[in-house]
Amino acid sequence: MQTLRDTALVYRRSMRLSMRVPIWMVFSLIQPIMYLVLFGPLLKQVAKTPGFPDGNSWNIFVPGLLVQLGIFGTFFVGFGLIDEIRSGVIERMRVSPISRTAMLLGKVLRDCTVLLAQTALLTVLAISFGLDVTWEAIVGGLAIVVLLGTTFASISYAIAMGAKDEDALIGVLNFFTAPLLLLSGILLPMTLAPDWLQNVAKVNPISHVVDGLRALFQGDIDGSTVAVSFAVSIGMSAVAIFLATRTFRNENA
Repeated sequence: MQTLRDTALVYRRSMRLSMRVPIWMVFSLIQPIMYLVLFGPLLKQVAKTPGFPDGNSWNIFVPGLLVQLGIFGTFFVGFGLIDEIRSGVIERMRVSPISRTAMLLGKVLRDCTVLLAQTALLTVLAISFGLDVTWEAIVGGLAIVVLLGTTFASISYAIAMGAKDEDALIGVLNFFTAPLLLLSGILLPMTLAPDWLQNVAKVNPISHVVDGLRALFQGDIDGSTVAVSFAVSIGMSAVAIFLATRTFRNENA
């Protein structure tokens, strides 16, 4: 119960800080919206390419944008933690009886709340462009994106807590962002890639998340691809929270 109360306390404080400058929440949406507006119209021609999945091209494209938002909307939150470390906020929390686990969970919960609002807004906007999806698929998609946000926010905070330096953090994050983007089929399905590249992409867990989300938006709610996507998302978030929690406890011991 103590951890839950402390988590709620950290969450409320973090949300208040976010709401003081709400424009930053909108900025995270700019890139996926630009892809939606500027890249989306090209899909009609791309959809004619052999290997492109059947069905509504928007139902193939938008899930990738949602995954992109889930990853890059939370992957850089560690910079805020570094600022709090330098300003002494974390030090003051260390000498208080607040749970070290709650210090992480409250922040991650805030990030997921913001991400959920952004994802819902992007989905509504995509429907106006031609996305045709059921409510069940939307709810499932939101759940997957929030799980992704939990994973990458936790990773970002863990790296930031250990590094305590912006240069080190940006170096690590940039190292991972390129393969995550290129080997996940976020923008275009990996079925368009040669066989060797498809085999390499299977090593990337994000590719399975993207495939499942696309199957979900195509109406295959009970399919195995969707089940694998949820399993991978849950597994990644659980491992990330465990490692980040241990990092917070060790650094604040």
